[in-house]
Amino acid sequence: MASSLQVIGAACAAFSSSSAKQGTPSLVSFPVRRHGGIRFSRSNGVVSPIAGSGCRRSVVANATKVDASATATKTGHELLLFEALREGLEEEMDRDPRVCVFGEDVGHYGGSYKVTKGLAQKYGDLRVLDTPIAENSFTGMAVGAAMTGLRPIVEGMNMGFLLLAFNQISNNCGMLHYTSGGQFTIPTVIRGPGGVGRQLGAEHSQRLESYFQSIPGIQMVACSTPYNAKGLMKAAIRSENPVILFEHVLLYNLKERIPDEEYVLSLEEAETVRPGQHVTILTYSRMRYHVMQAAKTLVNKGYDPEVIDIRSLKPFDLYTIGNSVKKTHRVLIVEECMRTGGIGASLTASINENFHDYLDAPIMCLSSQDVPTPYAGTLEEWTVVQPAQIVTAVEQLCK
Repeated sequence: MASSLQVIGAACAAFSSSSAKQGTPSLVSFPVRRHGGIRFSRSNGVVSPIAGSGCRRSVVANATKVDASATATKTGHELLLFEALREGLEEEMDRDPRVCVFGEDVGHYGGSYKVTKGLAQKYGDLRVLDTPIAENSFTGMAVGAAMTGLRPIVEGMNMGFLLLAFNQISNNCGMLHYTSGGQFTIPTVIRGPGGVGRQLGAEHSQRLESYFQSIPGIQMVACSTPYNAKGLMKAAIRSENPVILFEHVLLYNLKERIPDEEYVLSLEEAETVRPGQHVTILTYSRMRYHVMQAAKTLVNKGYDPEVIDIRSLKPFDLYTIGNSVKKTHRVLIVEECMRTGGIGASLTASINENFHDYLDAPIMCLSSQDVPTPYAGTLEEWTVVQPAQIVTAVEQLCK
C-alpha cells in the first residue's frame, strides 16, 4: 500500500510540474473557521428576525419557484445528474493534479453508474485507480493518500458497502486532523449511490446519513439536481475537510440545463426551492420531488408552503432555516432516512433549541418506516413517504 501511494504521489508530482510549465491555474484557497478543533468553511450572514403571520388558508396567486438552477434557463448545456457529477469531477482533475479516484470498477468500466466513464483513458490508471472488493482497505488508502498531500475521491459502488469501511471513515478520516494536533488535513471525498431504489432489496436500499452524522470532523451534503450535484462535487473536492456526498440512485437520470461557466456551491447552504408563507417544509435528495408534487396539491387547496432543500446535512444551514421558521411559524420535515436517529430527528432538535419561541405548532417529521426495505415493489412504496402523506401533514399543521 505504501509503495502504491508513493507511485501515485510521484506521478501526480510529475504531472504538477508539467502543468506548472504549461500555465495551469494556481489552486484557490477558501477562508475557514474553527469550531471545536475542526475546520469548516465560513458561512455568510447573521440570523435576523423576520416578521411572520399565522397559517391562514387563502388562494395563492402567482406563486413563483426560486431555484438556484434558474441561472441557466436559456444558456448552458443539458446534462443528466450523473453526467454533471462527472463534469465537476473532470474539471477538478484538470485543475488540480493531486485529485485522484479510488474504487471498484471506477477505471475502464466507468463506475457502476458511469460517473467516472472515460476518466481512466484521459488521466491514466494511477489517478483513476481500480481497487479490489475491499472497502475498508481502499478507504484507508485514501486517508493515507490525503495525509501525504493528495486529494482522493472514494466511490462506494453502493453506499451500503461503505459500512465495511466505517472504522476508516470514523476513527481515521473524521478524527485525524484533531488527533494529530492539526498536523494533518484529510481532504477526502466519499461519494456513491444510496437510497431506496426500485426493488433493490434491503441491503442495497440503505440510507446511511444517520450512521455518519455523529462522526466528529465529517461534513455531509446531499445532491438533488444536476446543477447542485456538480457544484457540490467541486466544493467537496476543494474542501480541506472530509466530505461525504450522498447521491440518490433514482436521480442519476434527472436532466437539467446547467451553466457553461464554472461555478462552485457552498457546502453549508440550503436552497429555497419555493417561497411561501404558511408552513416550512424541509427536505433533501429524492424527497424534494415528492414535496414539490405535494406542493402543487397544497396550492390548489389554498395553502402556501415554503420548500427548502437543506442540501447540507452536517452542519445544518440554520440561517436559512431559521429565517423561514420566523416567517411561517410551522415546520414539516420530510426525509427518506429512517425515523429513529435520522436526519429529521437531529433537525427537529436543532430547530427546537434555536427557534422554539417562533413555533406556533409542534414540528412534524415524516420519515421512512423503521423496517428493512422490502423487495416487493408495493411493500417498498409503503415504507417510504408519499406525496399524499405530505398533504395530510400540512393540513394537520395548519388547522
